[in-house]
Amino acid sequence: MRQLLRSPHGALGLWLTARPFFKSLPMTMSVDPLPRRVWDLPTRAYHWLLTLAFFGLVITAKIGGNAMQWHMRLGLLVLTLLAFRLVWGVIGGRWSRFASFVYAPATVLRYLRGQHRPDDHFEVGHNPLGALSVLAMLGLLLVQVGTGLVADDEIATTGPLNRYVSNATGLAASAWHTHYGQWLLLALVALHIVAIVVYRRRGKNLLTPMITGDKLLPPSVPAAQDNLATRGLAALVLAACAALALWIARQAT
Repeated sequence: MRQLLRSPHGALGLWLTARPFFKSLPMTMSVDPLPRRVWDLPTRAYHWLLTLAFFGLVITAKIGGNAMQWHMRLGLLVLTLLAFRLVWGVIGGRWSRFASFVYAPATVLRYLRGQHRPDDHFEVGHNPLGALSVLAMLGLLLVQVGTGLVADDEIATTGPLNRYVSNATGLAASAWHTHYGQWLLLALVALHIVAIVVYRRRGKNLLTPMITGDKLLPPSVPAAQDNLATRGLAALVLAACAALALWIARQAT
């Protein structure tokens, strides 16, 4: 053995023989995925509460009449949730922050071309296309809630902030709220559902991580912080946002 190691050809032969084994060993050990927390509990609760509130708004709007009281209450709930999400997008878990999924146009183009880099983490939180959908949803919901707050249907329902705008503005807001805004939101929600189904058929489950909070990812992927301290902070933020919505609701009196 000593003669083999001392011989240049013998050492080279030993290295060439053992190289495939040592080359494959670290790769096998490093790619094993582990459950990593991606969506913290506040983000998951926001997502499902917003989903329920949205469909409740659609149903109460179609029923009309006395159901419009619940429509207004659900609208204030959505306002609370949106305000919370805007704050949580700055101070929330690692993958819930806007900084993790607001991509530059060049990055979006690179994603569409399949030019992924190791540090992109496109498939951890929201990929560039999913991020555009999320941002569009937030923007449309904010516009929809804002127009609802100042709307006037000239029948029996006015938003709590209607008295602060002109009659023409209130009527225009009501027209948007009940027509263009409503249909754009429904189309975006339908697109969101189609995307979930398509990803599911391609072997990517988007719903389960939004329920459990975890994804199977390489150990090198940083996990989102989700403990009692962060959940307590989220509760304080949510309480502040609810107080804001309640104050807005009282402007109608």
